[in-house]
Amino acid sequence: MSAFQDDIEDERLTFVVPEATAGRLDKVLAEAVAGAQQDTHSGLSRSRLQQLIRAGMVTVDGVVTEDPGARVTAGTELGLAVPPPEPSAPEPENIPLNVVYEDDWLIVIDKPAGIVVHPAPGSPNGTLVNALLAHCGDSLSGIGGVRRPGIVHRLDKDTSGVMVVAKTDRAHRSLAAQFADHGRSGPLERAYLAVCWGSPLPRAGTIDAPLERMAHNREKIAVVARGRGREAITHYRVEESYGSGASADSAGRSRTRSAGKVSGGEPLVSLVRCELETGRTHQIRVHLAHKGHPLLGDPLYGSGYRSKENQLGDVAQGALASLARQALHATWLGFAHPETDEEMAFESPLPDDMRNLVEALQNL
Repeated sequence: MSAFQDDIEDERLTFVVPEATAGRLDKVLAEAVAGAQQDTHSGLSRSRLQQLIRAGMVTVDGVVTEDPGARVTAGTELGLAVPPPEPSAPEPENIPLNVVYEDDWLIVIDKPAGIVVHPAPGSPNGTLVNALLAHCGDSLSGIGGVRRPGIVHRLDKDTSGVMVVAKTDRAHRSLAAQFADHGRSGPLERAYLAVCWGSPLPRAGTIDAPLERMAHNREKIAVVARGRGREAITHYRVEESYGSGASADSAGRSRTRSAGKVSGGEPLVSLVRCELETGRTHQIRVHLAHKGHPLLGDPLYGSGYRSKENQLGDVAQGALASLARQALHATWLGFAHPETDEEMAFESPLPDDMRNLVEALQNL
């Protein structure tokens, strides 16, 4: 799938770079498209192709390449996935919003699971943007374009939690710069709570593994070798573990339990706090799965662990079935106010579906 998370099949185009041709990927691809262009592809300008490259829609010899300036040579095979036409500008819809904070420059929302952030071909309405347009009117920043007014960052459809939206262009630029910096030199902080299979070792650490969209399954992101993909860094800490094995108390010290008895086995499930140093698509889901600890309920990266669900017991299995999504929640967001420079922080407690799951797991 494209970065716009659609359900409509992208059109696939393939080109082979001609003899005696070499240069920047975007330039060579633009020339190739122009040479084979028909009316249906008249909108594929060089700037549009640069957007598609950055969105992971282009492959070079079968490998997704997100750098428009990457050099390609004669004989290279270029693949291009052309998304279907974008929908028209979104309309305001009276969808309830859980507003955590709001002023003239920004609005902070606690997003429920199940709602898409902005319209896309497979989700033309019923999105967070539609709700924001009804709530804020025309006060949202226009930098994100007509389909993404005010949108500085996103959460997956089935990830719940806190996110900030810009009302003015100045606020948008300030917040976007903070997200681009990833908190390395500023106050931006993003933390998530995830419920995963097993327990990562060590119980606190950093996953530094670049990510790239898969060429043959564009719905999925994968860890790739260094020198490829985009930098992705996740810091994690195991908060609690459940089932047979070690669990952690609030001080981070470990103890073991299994039906009240000491056990040396690996925990069945763990609650993990993840702090992002980068913000890539599906980053936490892919990084934990890469370590062998996919999220409970994750249909994309954890389907191979479905057989373990029968070890949870009836109550926890019922809670997981009711969750019906990946167990991931954006619990903390901190940033500098774009107008006053005041450091702000917002915390979102676990929603009912994840809280019920954790409570059921605590009683294993």
